[in-house]
Amino acid sequence: MRILSGIQPSGTPHIGNYFGMMRQAVELQERGETFLFIADYHALTTSPDPQVLRENVFNLALDFLACGLDVSKTVFFRQSDVPQVTELMWILNNITTVGFLERAHSYKDKIAKGFVPNAGLFTYPVLMAADILLYQSDLVPVGKDQKQHLEITRDLAIRFNNDFGETFRIPDGIIPEKVAVVPGIDGQKMSKSYHNTIPIFGTEKAIRKIVMSVVTDSTPMEAPKDPEKCNVVALYKLVASEEEVEEMKRRYRAGNYGYGHAKQALFEKLWTYFAPMRERRAALAADPDYVWDVLRDGAKRASEEAEKTMDRVRRAVGLR
Repeated sequence: MRILSGIQPSGTPHIGNYFGMMRQAVELQERGETFLFIADYHALTTSPDPQVLRENVFNLALDFLACGLDVSKTVFFRQSDVPQVTELMWILNNITTVGFLERAHSYKDKIAKGFVPNAGLFTYPVLMAADILLYQSDLVPVGKDQKQHLEITRDLAIRFNNDFGETFRIPDGIIPEKVAVVPGIDGQKMSKSYHNTIPIFGTEKAIRKIVMSVVTDSTPMEAPKDPEKCNVVALYKLVASEEEVEEMKRRYRAGNYGYGHAKQALFEKLWTYFAPMRERRAALAADPDYVWDVLRDGAKRASEEAEKTMDRVRRAVGLR
């Protein structure tokens, strides 16, 4: 069974990225043959600064390796190091109608948020389909925002197979069992676009300052509080044991327990939880050549699989 995941190098990863995707990617490598790529082609749709993009790719590779990714179990690579993906995208473009893409929710949502309506953003689902189909993926972890894109991928694979003969596996989506809904410091979903994130890595002083700014209501310290409606408790659940969470809830309900106390407990748990990963990241950052070698080795392994698929595709459409 082959599992494929990808993530854009869009800046400093936060704990929402970790609990929402990164931890699952590490866990999935125990379930089958795993391919994980850094989606730098997809990142170009928002026209990032070239130097910033390069730095983001390197830092994201560091972050995944620090968080436990095992490259003996996972083919880990940079998307742009496997050029077959853009060749397949072009071929798939020719069986994809404009109306089909116009119905994609993600494109409409991004335009509504002020993104430039470029062709890359419009054809994003086709590139995603190429990412998945190129490696003959069986399973693709998806969140709600990517579910429609997987459906588009399945539709394109079926259409291609019907037109040109059986070529692609039809992938299924999986919703990881432990996906956590991570609130930001303002209570909305944690997202870089909302500027409400808590980074995984950073200095103790900087992360403490962010945690202490988590939005709460104005209930006095001595008064009882509702733990089920508190952002601090919701974040604490991610890194504390069940017993520790229940103890914090008890203190909330009893009163004489301020939000400042809860935030300090949250910071201490976060700092301890990510401590081993910080240590691994520091060691990896001291050897950047190793990180790039990991990505190059992954790209070589991915290219070998990609070429097998492209040979079949080229023959199917008459390019051989």
